[in-house]
Amino acid sequence: MSDILQKHFGIQPEQSYMVRNQMRYISGGVLYTVVPVTHVEEDTLVELYEMSEHLSKEGDRYVSRFVPSTNEKFLVTENEVDYVVLGNAPHPVVPSLKLGRKLARFHDRGRSIDKVIKSCSRIGEWKSLWEKRLDQMEGVWNNYLMERPDREFSRIFIESYPYYMGLAENAIQYLVDTEMDEETRDSDAGTVCHVRFHEGTWGSEVCIKDPFDWVFDHASRDISEWIRERYFSQKRTFQPDIRSFLQEYESVSPLSAFSWRLIYARLLFPIHYFECIEDYFTASSEQTQKQLEDKLERMIKTSREYEAFLGNFYRIADVPLKKMAIPEIQWLKK
Repeated sequence: MSDILQKHFGIQPEQSYMVRNQMRYISGGVLYTVVPVTHVEEDTLVELYEMSEHLSKEGDRYVSRFVPSTNEKFLVTENEVDYVVLGNAPHPVVPSLKLGRKLARFHDRGRSIDKVIKSCSRIGEWKSLWEKRLDQMEGVWNNYLMERPDREFSRIFIESYPYYMGLAENAIQYLVDTEMDEETRDSDAGTVCHVRFHEGTWGSEVCIKDPFDWVFDHASRDISEWIRERYFSQKRTFQPDIRSFLQEYESVSPLSAFSWRLIYARLLFPIHYFECIEDYFTASSEQTQKQLEDKLERMIKTSREYEAFLGNFYRIADVPLKKMAIPEIQWLKK
């Protein structure tokens, strides 16, 4: 990677270090990251570039920007592999507090983009994507039903899937009802979001907002995924943490009833379960599979606790249910 920087970009790395499985290089006070993009669609790359440029011009100094080569090209090829280089300048500092406020500002900047985003957009696609995921998982489950389970993980998967399928179907119905019932506001327009936003998405030592973490979606995506991760990682303090995060966010950008219901629909959809199953079947080592088996067992043992969390979420978040006329799912409240 350092050879690519020198050959195509005229950049001589002074030092390097690893961050989230990516080698990053420092030269002239700028942090560089070389990203292989052979399998990324051209339209997607163009849109990630447009979003990066827009956020940077809007004043976000932590956003990675695409660096042109010495030939003024953003895409270079070496040994039949395509690469782009991202730059962050100079030595950004980790944002320590008020992550809710920072995320709200990030979303506000993203909403004002004047480019049409299609390839990276997930706006209005949740229902079809969730249904596709359900269909695929049900196909795997049916295949396992036909066979005699030879592993503990397979047995757990066979027994647990109907429950999580039901939860996913509740999420899809709640989403459909929301899109039919609720009016949207300007704050519900699409914005730059993350595939999975959590506490460490922007880094732990330096703050880097990486375009390759992004999709274009409704802001509720990032809010709900931060909440989900916080619930599972901080079982003892998640309630005050979630309340503080949401209050911080709303101090910049108040949430509409439509937003609250999308947040809830996404929390209802058990993406954590689906990803655990998918990761197991694609794991490259038995050790990783064992870790995922343990994770699945813990998930199922605490499923009633997650039900209680869902049943009380709007109260935890201090949402004025009656004022906003937001419906609840009664079986989760029992």
